[in-house]
Amino acid sequence: MSRDAAASWGGPAKAFHWVMALLIFVQIALGLMAANWHLSPTQIRLFFWHKSIGMLILALLALRLAWRLASRAPALPADMPVWERAAARASHALLYLLMVALPVTGWIVNSAANIPFRIFYLVPLPAIVAPDKALSDGVAWVHRGLFVVLALVLLAHIGAALRHHFVKRDDVLARMLPWRTR
Repeated sequence: MSRDAAASWGGPAKAFHWVMALLIFVQIALGLMAANWHLSPTQIRLFFWHKSIGMLILALLALRLAWRLASRAPALPADMPVWERAAARASHALLYLLMVALPVTGWIVNSAANIPFRIFYLVPLPAIVAPDKALSDGVAWVHRGLFVVLALVLLAHIGAALRHHFVKRDDVLARMLPWRTR
């Protein structure tokens, strides 16, 4: 099933979800390692992969949003309280916002630091701001703050999915699992 159905997410939505989830967790690991590594060729390589994957996530997000606008999401369980529905919508909106804001702030940091960059050694990433050390340093703090918010929202997202599965025993998590077809 390629389009999202009333009972379960479709194949493309599941693929976007799980591929992007994997990339985000790789991104978190790379970012933490790069930020804490001593200045060396290894640190430069870690930042290279962190930046490249960040731009990949941004590109995949554009495709994911296009798919999401073209297909219906499965309905939430009928017995889900209003506050829980609102929390689900808000947390998903915040996740999408963070998936835009983190790569864009990273791009601003890179541009303001005047560091030429080619995504995966292939695609030149144009500067989106003029070189400015103060801007680079300031936006780097914003980037780190957004990471903390992302970590908290991811914990809430995963916790909510596990709560639905193990406590509420509904199909909210199951319908996003890649091996479930209906």
